[in-house]
Amino acid sequence: MLPGDPPERETAEGWSTWRLTRNDFLPAPVVDLKTYRTWSPLGRSLNDLHRRATHANLPMQDTPMSLAVSRLMHSRMLANSLNARPTTRPGIMVNGGGNQGKTETAAEAAAAFEDLWLSLSQRFDPEPLPGTRDIRCTVAYVQTPVKATPKSTCEAILEFFGDEVSRNPTLTRLVRRVRTSLRDHRTRVLILDDITRLKLHRIDDQDTLDLLRALMSMHVTLVLIGVGIPLSGLLREGRQDPKTKQWHFPPPTPELTWADEAATQTERRFDLVDLEPFRYGAPEEIADFLTHLAGLEDQLRLLKARPHMLTSGTMPEYIFRRTSGVVGYIERLIADGAALAMDNEAEELTEDLLDEVVIRVRDPKRDAEAGEEGTVPPQPARTEPKAGSRPRNTTFDDKGIPATSSSVA
Repeated sequence: MLPGDPPERETAEGWSTWRLTRNDFLPAPVVDLKTYRTWSPLGRSLNDLHRRATHANLPMQDTPMSLAVSRLMHSRMLANSLNARPTTRPGIMVNGGGNQGKTETAAEAAAAFEDLWLSLSQRFDPEPLPGTRDIRCTVAYVQTPVKATPKSTCEAILEFFGDEVSRNPTLTRLVRRVRTSLRDHRTRVLILDDITRLKLHRIDDQDTLDLLRALMSMHVTLVLIGVGIPLSGLLREGRQDPKTKQWHFPPPTPELTWADEAATQTERRFDLVDLEPFRYGAPEEIADFLTHLAGLEDQLRLLKARPHMLTSGTMPEYIFRRTSGVVGYIERLIADGAALAMDNEAEELTEDLLDEVVIRVRDPKRDAEAGEEGTVPPQPARTEPKAGSRPRNTTFDDKGIPATSSSVA
């Protein structure tokens, strides 16, 4: 009921703890209002606390977009791990806007792969290999430092394994130590989150590309996660096919610079996939959005919750308008709305109640200037009601199709 401090996934111990406990939380039981009123004050208080914890820990819902990323990651990680040849393993770049669930989708896919790989290892490779360390780190998750440089990124990788970094090391020595740590810990997957913090307009641009090419040759599946990867400079400027959603890059030309040549070497070894928000245009897109809301509705523990509370009437259009279909914003709106519904004893979600919820995205671990938090749609306008009257919800007065919906759709 009362979760402890969340594990820091940026260390080997923290990642392992998170992987093993990520599904341990048990939500509060579903209770109707009549049964709730029969309990003692202490029983009601404990149930209220458990319900609040449930709303604060809404499980990540699978979406068609996240499932596509997960399938690609699983296939690539397994194929690369079974590859015995000394060749460069192709990697994956996960691109998307802030609060779209890129990190959690990639982390869950990697954790599921590690569960599988360790079960295979226990059957076929139970003992440490000669010359390797006892701690097996199948997956290494590293968050790229803010204002990152190639050296600080290497240091972050070494810190994941608990390796001490000498004072003022050279980049060549750091890369060599990273290679040794990945090999000794039998790492199969290296995730670099917020990779677009590595910029290509600074003096150490060549070092950045050198680092990426070095990481690609370390016989691990390299998963890079970032906001605006196609425009970051890590790859040449590309275009997205509107039908296949795949990114395509122009063929090299004789005028290519050294950086362009290095970029082609990078882009040809990665699949770039987008984790997009929900859309609300075609019938199948609306159906996917309603399925997502239904999944969230099943997790709510409000005593007066109505059937289809989030999926009927104008509520789906309202939620989409408030969030632009961004998964993180949807979860925050619903979770904060549930907390407010308990505070004012409404015990159900309505549009009037959700009007009171302000979606805040400030996260000290995210770089707002890099677009990692995204842009929240504007709060609905509210007018002061007359004395003694109930405020009128004007959210769905006929204003035509909003620009946010058409641009997303």
